[in-house]
Amino acid sequence: MTPHMVEGLQSLNKAGNPQNAATRLPQGHDEPSLEDPAVGSPVSHAQAVDLWKALQDAGHGEYTLETLLKGSRVYVPPPAPKPEPSDEYKALMARLRREQEQREYERMANPLPPMETFSQRYPNGAAMAQAFAAVNRPGHEADMGDDDVTYSDVHRQLMLILNFVASILGVAATLWIVARWWSTPARLFLTMGGSILVGVAEVAVYSGYVWHLGQAKKKDKTLREVKEVLQTWTVAAENEAVAVGGKASEEDINLQRRQKNPN
Repeated sequence: MTPHMVEGLQSLNKAGNPQNAATRLPQGHDEPSLEDPAVGSPVSHAQAVDLWKALQDAGHGEYTLETLLKGSRVYVPPPAPKPEPSDEYKALMARLRREQEQREYERMANPLPPMETFSQRYPNGAAMAQAFAAVNRPGHEADMGDDDVTYSDVHRQLMLILNFVASILGVAATLWIVARWWSTPARLFLTMGGSILVGVAEVAVYSGYVWHLGQAKKKDKTLREVKEVLQTWTVAAENEAVAVGGKASEEDINLQRRQKNPN
C-alpha cells in the first residue's frame, strides 16, 4: 500500500461506518485483507481499482488512480518458514555428531605418525643406488655405445642432403636464367625437368658409392691376416745376437751389440 491508499481508506472510514469501510470494497478469496491498512501492506491491483472507484463515488476526486499507485512496487511475499525436522532426522544428526566427536577424540588421543621422507624410510637408499650403478657400469668399450659413430653418420647424412639440395637449386636457377627468353610455362617445365634429372643422378651416384663401399667391406672381411715368424735370435752372454738355426749376420750383430763402459 502507498500512503495515498492508506489516506483514501481512512477517508472512507471517516465518511461512513468504520466497520464497513473495508467490507464495502469487493474482496476475493485470495486477496489480502484491508481491515488494518498500513504503508507497505500487500494490496492487489483489483483492490486498488475498487478503492479508486469507491473514492470517486464518495466525492474524493483528488484521489486519482495514478495518485494511488504512485510509489507502489511489486510485492514479494516472505519465504515460507522451514518445516520442522522430524524426530528421525534429529536422531540421525545427533548420532552423526557423536560419531564425529568420537573420531576427533581418537585423532587427538592417537595422532598419526609424521610423514617420512625417502631417506628416513630407506636410510641405505643412496648406498644401494651407488652399488647398483657400479654393478651396471659398462666394463668394455663396446658397451659404451657408438655415440661418435652415430654423430659422424648423422653429420655425413646432413652434409649429403645439403649437397643434393644445393645441386638441385643451382641447376634449377641456371636453367631458369638461361631460358629467360622462353615462355613462362616452358621455363617452368625445363627447370623442373632439369632439377628432377639432377636429383635422380645424385641418388644414383650415391647408391653406387654405397654399393662399392659395401663390396670393399665384404672383401676386407674375406681376407685373413696370416702372421709368420721370419727370424728369431737370442742374446748370448757376450752380448752377441746369434740367430737360431743359422749364423747371425754382421748387421744383426752390430744392432744388438751393447757397449760396456770401462770401470
